[in-house]
Amino acid sequence: MPNNVLILDFGSQYTQLIARRVRELNIYCEIKPYNKIPENLHEFGAVILSGSPYSVRADDAPQPDLSLIKGKIPLLGICYGAQYLAHFFGGNVTPSDTREYGRAKLTAITAEDPFFYEISDGSQVWMSHSDTIKSLPDKAVRLASTTDVPIAAYRLNGETTFGIQFHPEVFHTIQGAKLLENFLVHISGLQQTWTPDAFVDTTVQELKDQLGNDKVILGLSGGVDSTVAAVLLHKAIGSRLHCIFVNNGLLRKNEFDEVLDQYQHMGLNVKGVDASARFLNALAGVDDPEKKRKIIGGIFIDVFDDEAHKVKEVKWLAQGTIYPDRIESVSASGGPSATIKSHHNVGGLPDYMKLKIVEPLRMLFKDEVRRVGSSLGVAEERLGRHPFPGPGLAIRILGDVTPAKVAILQEVDSIFIEGLKKWGLYDEVWQAGAMLLPVNSVGVMGDERTYEKCVALRAVESTDGMTADWVNLPYEFLQKTSNEIINRVPGVNRVVYDISSKPPATIEWE
Repeated sequence: MPNNVLILDFGSQYTQLIARRVRELNIYCEIKPYNKIPENLHEFGAVILSGSPYSVRADDAPQPDLSLIKGKIPLLGICYGAQYLAHFFGGNVTPSDTREYGRAKLTAITAEDPFFYEISDGSQVWMSHSDTIKSLPDKAVRLASTTDVPIAAYRLNGETTFGIQFHPEVFHTIQGAKLLENFLVHISGLQQTWTPDAFVDTTVQELKDQLGNDKVILGLSGGVDSTVAAVLLHKAIGSRLHCIFVNNGLLRKNEFDEVLDQYQHMGLNVKGVDASARFLNALAGVDDPEKKRKIIGGIFIDVFDDEAHKVKEVKWLAQGTIYPDRIESVSASGGPSATIKSHHNVGGLPDYMKLKIVEPLRMLFKDEVRRVGSSLGVAEERLGRHPFPGPGLAIRILGDVTPAKVAILQEVDSIFIEGLKKWGLYDEVWQAGAMLLPVNSVGVMGDERTYEKCVALRAVESTDGMTADWVNLPYEFLQKTSNEIINRVPGVNRVVYDISSKPPATIEWE
């Protein structure tokens, strides 16, 4: 029996959240653009249609061919998906009198339908739409309403096809996980077997089959993703995995030596390469953030290529790429989503580098990577490490990068991160760091005028980095940290704290 879920993305901001909620039920799922329905539909035991910024009434509304899905595979339409199934199969969707956005209460629930098994009347849901379903197709039956939405949920008789106007994937829909469980487990009959242990067993065997007796080179970053990828590959091919940990001169203070030592104690075959001068020389005078990323990514590849030639007969380059980096999402225009920033570890290799790519974590979200790492016995200290950008401090130094600026930011960052640990705040924060701003400000130190750098501290809470909110750190901590930075780091006379959320801001400043 097929035991996977296909999520068709219509450009909703919540599509990845749908996938995360499905995975949390220990059921495997994949996201595909609505206009690229995969040919292997027989491998999916259920399909979910996402929301969308589109209106189904628009001339250019997305209209995928569902002839191989509807009535043949259990199908759930969410928001736009529900309106699509209603509008294009005989119902009627009209503009709402007012935009229906925010919390609502389910009423008139058809409790005997398995879709609403153990869902209570009055359960809170989250609405976000400007159209409403005015009438349903023939042979469709309403399953629930809200005060403002007469048709909040429905099913098509004779099919395992359902539509809901609200979003079960968001936190504000209190019983959203239960509703998804009802559809996927009780109605679609899927098994909840997608677990870290199962992933490890399956992936190790797949890696053995894929790699055979070949040698693999992996660039370690010190982060969670590359560490778990290394341990997973080591479990599959042992000493045939050759790990390279590169000092790009843009790591945190003392990180190169400390992390290299930790890796060697994990039993990995690791070589440390100090290429800091090579990176910093290439970055001299460059202030555009995308150019910085491309330079750093290019040199990483060059370093790997140099080291690969030192390992006889290496055939593969492993990367710690994870699922959010690979999802081909769609934008409001129906095309690929806009590129906010490039990822240095995603994409092809230059022609001169004759290595194939292996990505053992390519289908995992960040939190799943941590659970897999725990299953593999990776130390919690490694798994709990905050995400750190691949380009390192280069994109936390706004403007051009110099060794002097790197040294300043390393000291500031060290005081901030160590302070979070001492105050017991580190594990309450998803990601933290400091930014060196390209401005000087006037200050007074020792009765003398100063004109020195300003740094911004940033700490956010998130689950996967797709959205984030700033952390309300204690004033006492911020006060002490600011004093320490100004007193201990020459060249800095002002500290500010970033209280921007994502969106509209991003986590990093570049």
